[in-house]
Amino acid sequence: MRNNLILGTLLTSIFVFAALISFVWTPFPHTAMDIPNKLQGVGGEHLLGTDHFGRDILSMIMVGARTSIAVALLAVGIGMSLGVPLGLLAAAKHGSLVDEIIMRGNDLVFAFPSLVIAILITAVFGASAINAIIAIGIFNIPVFARISRGAALSLWKRDFILAARVAGKSAARISVEHILPNVTNLLIVQGTIQFSLGILAEAGLSYVGLGAQPPTPSWGRMLADAQTLVTIAPHMALVPGLAIILTVLGLNLMGDGLRDYLDPRLRVARV
Repeated sequence: MRNNLILGTLLTSIFVFAALISFVWTPFPHTAMDIPNKLQGVGGEHLLGTDHFGRDILSMIMVGARTSIAVALLAVGIGMSLGVPLGLLAAAKHGSLVDEIIMRGNDLVFAFPSLVIAILITAVFGASAINAIIAIGIFNIPVFARISRGAALSLWKRDFILAARVAGKSAARISVEHILPNVTNLLIVQGTIQFSLGILAEAGLSYVGLGAQPPTPSWGRMLADAQTLVTIAPHMALVPGLAIILTVLGLNLMGDGLRDYLDPRLRVARV
Protein backbone atom coordinates (compact mmCIF):
# COMPACT_ATOMS: atom_id res chain seq x y z
CA MET A 1 0.00 0.00 0.00
CA ARG A 2 1.05 3.58 -0.60
CA ASN A 3 0.98 4.38 3.14
CA ASN A 4 3.42 1.55 3.83
CA LEU A 5 5.79 2.86 1.20
CA ILE A 6 5.65 6.43 2.55
CA LEU A 7 6.08 5.42 6.21
CA GLY A 8 8.80 2.91 5.41
CA THR A 9 10.72 5.40 3.29
CA LEU A 10 10.41 8.03 6.03
CA LEU A 11 11.73 5.73 8.78
CA THR A 12 14.56 4.47 6.59
CA SER A 13 15.49 7.99 5.49
CA ILE A 14 15.86 9.15 9.10
CA PHE A 15 18.54 6.58 9.86
CA VAL A 16 20.24 6.97 6.48
CA PHE A 17 20.39 10.73 7.09
CA ALA A 18 21.81 10.15 10.58
CA ALA A 19 24.46 7.84 9.11
CA LEU A 20 25.43 10.34 6.42
CA ILE A 21 25.58 13.34 8.73
CA SER A 22 27.77 11.38 11.18
CA PHE A 23 30.61 11.65 8.65
CA VAL A 24 30.83 15.38 9.29
CA TRP A 25 29.10 15.98 12.63
CA THR A 26 28.01 14.28 15.83
CA PRO A 27 26.88 15.98 19.07
CA PHE A 28 30.01 14.65 20.81
CA PRO A 29 33.01 12.62 19.63
CA HIS A 30 31.70 9.07 19.65
CA THR A 31 34.89 7.69 21.23
CA ALA A 32 35.26 10.42 23.89
CA MET A 33 34.95 8.95 27.40
CA ASP A 34 33.67 11.05 30.31
CA ILE A 35 33.68 8.78 33.36
CA PRO A 36 32.30 11.40 35.83
CA ASN A 37 29.17 11.68 33.64
CA LYS A 38 28.65 7.98 32.95
CA LEU A 39 25.18 6.37 32.92
CA GLN A 40 23.34 9.68 32.59
CA GLY A 41 19.69 9.28 31.68
CA VAL A 42 17.83 10.62 28.67
CA GLY A 43 17.66 14.39 28.45
CA GLY A 44 19.93 17.22 29.45
CA GLU A 45 23.22 17.88 27.70
CA HIS A 46 23.31 14.32 26.36
CA LEU A 47 19.96 13.96 24.62
CA LEU A 48 19.87 10.14 24.77
CA GLY A 49 22.09 9.77 27.82
CA THR A 50 25.56 8.30 28.23
CA ASP A 51 26.90 4.75 28.54
CA HIS A 52 29.10 3.15 31.21
CA PHE A 53 32.14 4.98 29.86
CA GLY A 54 30.39 8.35 29.65
CA ARG A 55 30.19 8.25 25.84
CA ASP A 56 27.29 10.08 24.21
CA ILE A 57 24.73 7.48 23.09
CA LEU A 58 23.20 9.66 20.35
CA SER A 59 26.62 10.06 18.73
CA MET A 60 27.20 6.31 18.97
CA ILE A 61 23.77 5.61 17.45
CA MET A 62 24.56 7.88 14.51
CA VAL A 63 27.94 6.26 13.83
CA GLY A 64 26.45 2.83 14.54
CA ALA A 65 23.84 3.48 11.85
CA ARG A 66 26.70 4.09 9.44
CA THR A 67 28.27 0.76 10.40
CA SER A 68 25.04 -1.25 10.19
CA ILE A 69 23.94 0.27 6.89
CA ALA A 70 27.36 -0.13 5.29
CA VAL A 71 27.66 -3.78 6.32
CA ALA A 72 24.12 -4.63 5.19
CA LEU A 73 24.45 -2.69 1.92
CA LEU A 74 27.73 -4.34 0.94
CA ALA A 75 26.43 -7.77 1.95
CA VAL A 76 23.33 -7.33 -0.22
CA GLY A 77 25.56 -6.10 -3.04
CA ILE A 78 27.63 -9.28 -2.81
CA GLY A 79 24.48 -11.40 -2.79
CA MET A 80 23.01 -9.64 -5.81
CA SER A 81 26.18 -9.46 -7.89
CA LEU A 82 26.85 -13.19 -7.52
CA GLY A 83 23.40 -14.65 -6.89
CA VAL A 84 21.52 -13.04 -9.79
CA PRO A 85 23.93 -14.22 -12.53
CA LEU A 86 23.93 -17.71 -11.01
CA GLY A 87 20.12 -17.75 -10.93
CA LEU A 88 19.83 -16.56 -14.52
CA LEU A 89 22.39 -19.14 -15.63
CA ALA A 90 20.52 -21.92 -13.82
CA ALA A 91 17.25 -20.85 -15.47
CA ALA A 92 18.85 -20.72 -18.91
CA LYS A 93 20.29 -24.22 -18.36
CA HIS A 94 17.17 -25.57 -16.68
CA GLY A 95 17.33 -29.34 -16.19
CA SER A 96 21.03 -29.58 -17.05
CA LEU A 97 24.00 -30.49 -14.88
CA VAL A 98 24.84 -26.78 -14.49
CA ASP A 99 21.38 -26.09 -13.04
CA GLU A 100 21.72 -29.03 -10.66
CA ILE A 101 25.17 -27.95 -9.44
CA ILE A 102 24.05 -24.36 -8.80
CA MET A 103 20.90 -25.33 -6.92
CA ARG A 104 22.60 -28.00 -4.82
CA GLY A 105 25.31 -25.47 -4.02
CA ASN A 106 22.58 -23.09 -2.85
CA ASP A 107 21.16 -25.82 -0.63
CA LEU A 108 24.61 -26.35 0.87
CA VAL A 109 24.99 -22.67 1.75
CA PHE A 110 21.47 -22.58 3.23
CA ALA A 111 22.49 -25.42 5.55
CA PHE A 112 24.91 -23.06 7.32
CA PRO A 113 23.35 -19.88 8.80
CA SER A 114 25.29 -16.64 8.54
CA LEU A 115 26.30 -16.87 12.21
CA VAL A 116 27.93 -20.26 11.65
CA ILE A 117 29.67 -19.01 8.51
CA ALA A 118 30.88 -15.96 10.45
CA ILE A 119 32.29 -18.17 13.19
CA LEU A 120 34.16 -20.23 10.60
CA ILE A 121 35.54 -17.12 8.89
CA THR A 122 36.45 -15.53 12.23
CA ALA A 123 38.33 -18.63 13.33
CA VAL A 124 40.60 -18.21 10.31
CA PHE A 125 40.83 -14.44 9.75
CA GLY A 126 39.68 -12.91 13.04
CA ALA A 127 36.59 -10.87 14.00
CA SER A 128 35.92 -7.71 11.99
CA ALA A 129 33.24 -5.86 10.05
CA ILE A 130 34.77 -7.07 6.78
CA ASN A 131 34.35 -10.70 7.81
CA ALA A 132 30.77 -9.98 8.87
CA ILE A 133 30.12 -8.53 5.39
CA ILE A 134 31.56 -11.65 3.76
CA ALA A 135 29.52 -13.97 5.98
CA ILE A 136 26.22 -12.16 5.42
CA GLY A 137 27.01 -11.72 1.71
CA ILE A 138 27.64 -15.44 1.26
CA PHE A 139 24.29 -16.19 2.86
CA ASN A 140 22.57 -13.72 0.50
CA ILE A 141 23.91 -15.37 -2.66
CA PRO A 142 21.53 -18.38 -2.69
CA VAL A 143 18.58 -16.13 -1.79
CA PHE A 144 19.00 -14.01 -4.91
CA ALA A 145 19.91 -17.05 -6.99
CA ARG A 146 16.64 -18.78 -6.10
CA ILE A 147 14.56 -15.65 -6.61
CA SER A 148 16.05 -14.83 -10.01
CA ARG A 149 15.92 -18.45 -11.18
CA GLY A 150 12.28 -18.89 -10.17
CA ALA A 151 11.22 -15.66 -11.86
CA ALA A 152 13.30 -16.37 -14.98
CA LEU A 153 11.92 -19.90 -15.46
CA SER A 154 8.40 -18.59 -16.00
CA LEU A 155 9.67 -16.01 -18.50
CA TRP A 156 11.56 -18.53 -20.65
CA LYS A 157 8.20 -19.96 -21.74
CA ARG A 158 6.78 -16.61 -22.86
CA ASP A 159 6.23 -15.77 -26.50
CA PHE A 160 8.63 -12.82 -26.62
CA ILE A 161 11.45 -15.07 -25.36
CA LEU A 162 10.61 -17.68 -28.01
CA ALA A 163 10.71 -14.92 -30.62
CA ALA A 164 14.16 -13.85 -29.40
CA ARG A 165 15.41 -17.41 -29.64
CA VAL A 166 14.04 -17.72 -33.18
CA ALA A 167 15.87 -14.49 -34.03
CA GLY A 168 19.11 -16.29 -33.15
CA LYS A 169 19.93 -14.60 -29.84
CA SER A 170 22.07 -16.62 -27.43
CA ALA A 171 20.84 -17.65 -23.98
CA ALA A 172 23.25 -15.19 -22.35
CA ARG A 173 22.02 -12.30 -24.48
CA ILE A 174 18.38 -13.19 -23.85
CA SER A 175 19.05 -13.33 -20.11
CA VAL A 176 20.64 -9.87 -20.10
CA GLU A 177 18.36 -8.09 -22.59
CA HIS A 178 14.98 -9.68 -21.84
CA ILE A 179 14.98 -11.72 -18.63
CA LEU A 180 16.89 -9.41 -16.29
CA PRO A 181 14.80 -6.26 -16.99
CA ASN A 182 11.63 -8.23 -16.29
CA VAL A 183 12.83 -9.54 -12.91
CA THR A 184 14.41 -6.29 -11.72
CA ASN A 185 11.29 -5.20 -9.83
CA LEU A 186 11.25 -8.46 -7.89
CA LEU A 187 14.96 -8.16 -7.13
CA ILE A 188 14.52 -4.60 -5.83
CA VAL A 189 11.81 -5.72 -3.42
CA GLN A 190 13.87 -8.70 -2.27
CA GLY A 191 16.87 -6.42 -1.90
CA THR A 192 15.04 -4.22 0.64
CA ILE A 193 14.02 -7.30 2.60
CA GLN A 194 17.56 -8.70 2.60
CA PHE A 195 18.83 -5.25 3.57
CA SER A 196 16.70 -5.34 6.73
CA LEU A 197 17.80 -8.90 7.46
CA GLY A 198 21.41 -7.80 6.91
CA ILE A 199 21.05 -5.13 9.61
CA LEU A 200 19.63 -7.74 11.99
CA ALA A 201 22.44 -10.16 11.12
CA GLU A 202 25.10 -7.48 11.63
CA ALA A 203 23.61 -6.60 15.02
CA GLY A 204 23.54 -10.27 16.00
CA LEU A 205 27.14 -10.85 14.92
CA SER A 206 28.33 -7.72 16.73
CA TYR A 207 26.39 -8.78 19.83
CA VAL A 208 28.44 -11.98 20.08
CA GLY A 209 31.67 -10.17 19.22
CA LEU A 210 32.02 -11.24 15.58
CA GLY A 211 31.12 -7.94 13.90
CA ALA A 212 32.61 -4.46 14.07
CA GLN A 213 35.26 -4.26 16.79
CA PRO A 214 35.74 -1.46 19.35
CA PRO A 215 36.13 1.47 19.21
CA THR A 216 33.86 1.38 16.12
CA PRO A 217 30.28 1.71 17.45
CA SER A 218 27.73 -0.92 16.46
CA TRP A 219 24.13 -1.30 17.57
CA GLY A 220 24.68 -4.96 18.40
CA ARG A 221 27.81 -4.18 20.41
CA MET A 222 25.90 -1.47 22.30
CA LEU A 223 23.26 -4.05 23.26
CA ALA A 224 25.97 -6.45 24.42
CA ASP A 225 27.53 -3.73 26.61
CA ALA A 226 24.12 -2.87 28.09
CA GLN A 227 23.01 -6.38 29.02
CA THR A 228 24.49 -6.27 32.52
CA LEU A 229 23.30 -2.71 33.17
CA VAL A 230 19.65 -2.94 32.17
CA THR A 231 18.35 -2.50 35.70
CA ILE A 232 20.35 0.66 36.47
CA ALA A 233 20.58 2.19 32.95
CA PRO A 234 17.76 0.80 30.79
CA HIS A 235 18.27 3.51 28.18
CA MET A 236 21.55 1.86 27.16
CA ALA A 237 19.58 -1.12 25.83
CA LEU A 238 16.36 0.62 24.81
CA VAL A 239 17.95 3.19 22.50
CA PRO A 240 19.96 0.84 20.23
CA GLY A 241 17.15 -1.74 20.44
CA LEU A 242 14.62 0.81 19.18
CA ALA A 243 17.05 1.91 16.47
CA ILE A 244 17.26 -1.67 15.18
CA ILE A 245 13.49 -2.19 15.40
CA LEU A 246 12.59 1.05 13.63
CA THR A 247 15.16 0.59 10.87
CA VAL A 248 14.09 -2.98 10.15
CA LEU A 249 10.42 -1.97 10.35
CA GLY A 250 11.01 0.89 7.92
CA LEU A 251 12.79 -1.33 5.41
CA ASN A 252 10.11 -4.02 5.62
CA LEU A 253 7.32 -1.48 5.15
CA MET A 254 9.20 0.03 2.22
CA GLY A 255 9.69 -3.41 0.67
CA ASP A 256 6.01 -4.22 1.15
CA GLY A 257 5.01 -0.90 -0.39
CA LEU A 258 7.40 -1.34 -3.33
CA ARG A 259 6.03 -4.83 -3.96
CA ASP A 260 2.49 -3.50 -4.18
CA TYR A 261 3.52 -0.48 -6.24
CA LEU A 262 5.60 -2.46 -8.73
CA ASP A 263 3.16 -5.40 -9.07
CA PRO A 264 1.69 -5.04 -12.58
CA ARG A 265 -1.57 -6.70 -11.53
CA LEU A 266 -2.15 -4.20 -8.76
CA ARG A 267 -1.07 -1.40 -11.10
CA VAL A 268 -3.79 -2.37 -13.56
CA ALA A 269 -6.32 -2.59 -10.72
CA ARG A 270 -5.44 0.96 -9.60
CA VAL A 271 -5.89 2.25 -13.15
